[in-house]
Amino acid sequence: MKNKKIRYMVVCLLVSLFTLGSCDTSTLHSLNENPTVAEELDPGFILAYTQLQTSGERFENWRAVLIYQSTMVQHFAALAGYWAGDKYTFNDQYSGSLWARAYTNYIKDLVNLVEITDPTVEGQEQWVNYHAIARIWKVFAFHRVTDHYGDVPYSQAGKGFIEGTFFPSYDPQEEIYLDMLNELEAAAALLTSDASNPGSQDLIYGGNVDKWRKFAYSMMLRLGMRMTKVDSDGAQDWVQQALAGGVMESNDDICYIEHTDGPEGINRNGIGEVFLWNGQAFTNDDVSRLSKTFVDWMAGKSDPRLEKLSWVVNGGPPQGLPNGYDATTIQNFDPNYGEGDDYSRINPLFVLTSSPMIFQTYAEVEFLTAEAIERGWANGDAATHYENGVRAAMQMYSLYDPTLEVDAADINDYIAANPYDSNSWDQLLGEQYWAATFLNEYEAYANWRRTGYPELTPVNYPGNESNGTIPRRLRYPLSERSGNPDAFNEAVNRQGPDQFTTRMWWDVE
Repeated sequence: MKNKKIRYMVVCLLVSLFTLGSCDTSTLHSLNENPTVAEELDPGFILAYTQLQTSGERFENWRAVLIYQSTMVQHFAALAGYWAGDKYTFNDQYSGSLWARAYTNYIKDLVNLVEITDPTVEGQEQWVNYHAIARIWKVFAFHRVTDHYGDVPYSQAGKGFIEGTFFPSYDPQEEIYLDMLNELEAAAALLTSDASNPGSQDLIYGGNVDKWRKFAYSMMLRLGMRMTKVDSDGAQDWVQQALAGGVMESNDDICYIEHTDGPEGINRNGIGEVFLWNGQAFTNDDVSRLSKTFVDWMAGKSDPRLEKLSWVVNGGPPQGLPNGYDATTIQNFDPNYGEGDDYSRINPLFVLTSSPMIFQTYAEVEFLTAEAIERGWANGDAATHYENGVRAAMQMYSLYDPTLEVDAADINDYIAANPYDSNSWDQLLGEQYWAATFLNEYEAYANWRRTGYPELTPVNYPGNESNGTIPRRLRYPLSERSGNPDAFNEAVNRQGPDQFTTRMWWDVE
């Protein structure tokens, strides 16, 4: 079904050649220049476009996702110097890549989509489900941005034409979180089976409002838990509301987009475009390997996922590359490193241009539910939710390819060998969450900062810009200092220096 939805998007983009004059992004960005354009565009088209844009192109998936976040949480490692996150060095374009894509592309379009589908406006009542879905997806887009940088433009973002605000202020993250949670609450309440829905123009759930409601509450659970260290009472209230509202119940509820191998651009998986598998080798960027931290953790637990994830060119057992080395210093660790063909690359089936991009999973929800029980915020058996989460995290590999599905017997053996222990629930759940969010590096990095698990050993590469500690955030684009100086300076004065080591609101020690 999802492949059909993507094919529809491809056709829609082609049709736009005739209906809109062009299928490039300038068409949608004209929404910020001429309000009449919004009335002529199909909201379903804009929704599909923003979903694909949020999944991302090679630009930000290469820089923000792989080069920075995946190495900082030690899912991947790389010797190349331009993989800055592996060594905690600063590259302005890479650190600012999510900002560049979000604010120049889909944030503006989502703000406009919410505006032109407002069901309280006379004549727009039929768009209520489009409106609710747009608000949920807008929260998803913004939560990535604020978790990346901290205080960011939010309330005034994307409103250049609507309100004439071309230099938006940066909202405090605390206020952003409160508004995002309120938005999820309101949007979930608006969803109804009595109105039309986007159908195949919704590339995630095909217009299924029940699944969108579950996703809204699952996101509420994620954001509520993010607040545990800074506002425990508020976190408890939102977590309990999320669980009462109804969160994901199986892998059928996973929030993801299926991509296609063309045409080039937003229809393709951005991570897949980084690697560019040609059937025999990665033809674009082949310098990364699975991190030694990640491989050793899985190997130590006899994790059946490891044999699915690992591809060793020379045919040996899985072997991870330690973080924080370069082509010269790796000789101190392994004088025979060579081309790294004895080390684990990612299995190409996970990173094809047609691979799905996963945003939130049932496994994550189960681990967060177990945490809520341990905190006394929910009833139930935490061990059962832990086991459900482990099972779901392994079974979901079939989304990438049926051959990657982990055997049920192997899952049972793993759970038996790695049972739940309530005395160390925070470590168990944090580590399993880290494993389950592999390739969803935005979430892996955010939850690691929240929980501190797994306990990662930082690197201390010469010239690093975090005093040999794992960065707590990425830095604002340098262009903000000159392009929006008043707002930038206000944010820095409030949040702290624009450095890797500055902690954002929810990331307190």
